[in-house]
Amino acid sequence: MKASKSAQEKLLALQALDSSLIQLDHKAKTLPVAKLLDEKVIAHATARDLCVAAETEKSDIKHELSKSEVDVEQVVARIEKDEKRLASGLGTPKELEQLQHELTSLAKRRAELEEIELEVMVRVDALDQRIASLGAERDALHLEVTKLAKEKETALEEINLAKNATIKDRESLAKEIEPELLALYEKIRSSADGIGAARLHAGQCQGCHLTINAADLSKISGLPEDEVVRCEECRRILVRVS
Repeated sequence: MKASKSAQEKLLALQALDSSLIQLDHKAKTLPVAKLLDEKVIAHATARDLCVAAETEKSDIKHELSKSEVDVEQVVARIEKDEKRLASGLGTPKELEQLQHELTSLAKRRAELEEIELEVMVRVDALDQRIASLGAERDALHLEVTKLAKEKETALEEINLAKNATIKDRESLAKEIEPELLALYEKIRSSADGIGAARLHAGQCQGCHLTINAADLSKISGLPEDEVVRCEECRRILVRVS
């Protein structure tokens, strides 16, 4: 293939723009702030879910507490009723004796229920503290997520601005390159890690970074300057720049 020396040299400028686009895409995909944002989003979701779980557990325990309170109230009411009856002295000695035994049992039952009620209250207090801690953590993480999301958005906007400017420059430059040469470059670039043309420098292809043997270098040197040369190793277009 034949192509003017200037057109071949423009390939290097085009390659530089394409390489910049590759780097910008890589930068967009590997933003440190994006990785940190993903971590914080997961942490926030975890704290939120744990908070919801703790709230649900507290609700269940409060039902348990309500039941304990009702049980205690019922026993207290029975004790008060029996005490009044015992104080009145009405009834046979045997009935009064049975009433006394019942009061003893009720007092024991009341103590057991109040102990259960106290334990439930302690669990509620512990959950309140846990909910407060998780809520504070969740809210703090929400603020971090919001801040990092904004930083990521700003970073991506800057990258997109750079990409758009580079694409515009590329489109303008591509129009200056002979269509056949451009087509070859695009074909190679699509299958060679985004590098379709490389400089021949100090006897080395800057695309694959392999040194060209002396015989091939001599052969390349003897070719007309408008002859399009390809690297024997990577098959990229070799641009000879004096």
